[in-house]
Amino acid sequence: MAIKFIIDSAADIIPAEAEALGLIHLPLKVMFGETEYSDAVDLTHKEFYEKLIENDEFPKTSQVNPDAFASAFQKVVEAGDTAVVVTLSSKLSGTYQSAIIAAEDYEGKVFVVDSENVCIGERILIQLGLKLRDQGLSAAEIAAKLEEEKHHIRLLALLDTLEYLKKGGRISAAVAFAGNILSIKPVIAVENGEVSLVGKARGSKKGNNLLRELIANCGGINFDKPYALAYSGLSDHLLKKYIEDSSELWSSHTSELPISSVGCTIGTHVGPGAIAVAFFEN
Repeated sequence: MAIKFIIDSAADIIPAEAEALGLIHLPLKVMFGETEYSDAVDLTHKEFYEKLIENDEFPKTSQVNPDAFASAFQKVVEAGDTAVVVTLSSKLSGTYQSAIIAAEDYEGKVFVVDSENVCIGERILIQLGLKLRDQGLSAAEIAAKLEEEKHHIRLLALLDTLEYLKKGGRISAAVAFAGNILSIKPVIAVENGEVSLVGKARGSKKGNNLLRELIANCGGINFDKPYALAYSGLSDHLLKKYIEDSSELWSSHTSELPISSVGCTIGTHVGPGAIAVAFFEN
């Protein structure tokens, strides 16, 4: 009997990577106008940002529905396996609730974990789950451990623009205008399952310094557990600059950093040019 992991696309683990890791990948949907796409399936991250930049109309995202989860659960259980499901925060999407509804018919076979995170914060929780599976834990034990460990995850992101927070109705047009004029770079975090503003800096250099300071305030990065970096948009040059500026964080611990791109779930609201770090705190 095997343990299968079922994830949603908000973890920004693309389908090819999910397949290589043996994960079952269920995409959220993103709509530009009347056209709906499956996140990272028929719209790559690159294509998403091209559309985001080119379109005046703000895209909409929608959750994974209960039927998609039920179909995945049925296949896993019919094969004689059990499942651990990790979803993005229930405070940011109805995807977790969809999984809970679908899991009602599979008690003792399917275990659903609300990551209380998103993007690479969700990703590193999944990666920890895979490590626990390799250590021989059962699906129930893995889910219980992830419920405990998720509270030690820190996801911090430095945004390049306030424009997309304005478009999504998260801030007023006046605040966005003033921030852009002053080159304000906000730092956001996921706290208790919700996105919050944790700092502001004037200019990219001070933004990078603030990000390093906030990581230090968390007690630093636990390099014995999964960690990840990510960028949004069509280029990773801002992330490369941040890595260079903060080399003291990484150089004595690793020679290669795990980097991925941010997909539509968070990318819709932060826009291109954001950089993010996720880690388990020391």
